[in-house]
Amino acid sequence: MNDPNPPMTADARPVDASLITYTNIIYALHALSVLIGVTTFATIIGSFVWGLPSIIAVIMNYVRRSATRGTFLEAHFRWQIRTFWFAVLWSIVIWAVCVPLMLILVGFPLLVVSHYALAIWIVYRVARGWLALREQRPMYV
Repeated sequence: MNDPNPPMTADARPVDASLITYTNIIYALHALSVLIGVTTFATIIGSFVWGLPSIIAVIMNYVRRSATRGTFLEAHFRWQIRTFWFAVLWSIVIWAVCVPLMLILVGFPLLVVSHYALAIWIVYRVARGWLALREQRPMYV
């Protein structure tokens, strides 16, 4: 059976240094969104999903995604895009579950705990991806 995401091998296409810099900038924009969420009245989730730095980062991912085909950076772009869109998805799910439960007051603590868990997941994904990029390792997906 054909694997749609074959593992990166040693004979993968060489990477242009400007693409590595570009990918570092994308991770920096995501990290900036996290920092804004930590240091302001916004939450990590709010600044990551709705903040301009992360939105710009995802647009940058889509713009240069084809240039990374066959390189270890392809996995990083997939990792970054999935981090953003899964954060959006889980944020919507959290609100959809917690808002009705707020009528019986269970929704308030559930909302807080769920947001903390999602925020930790976002920080983990940004940090782990950026560290792997620093070591020039592909991300698993």
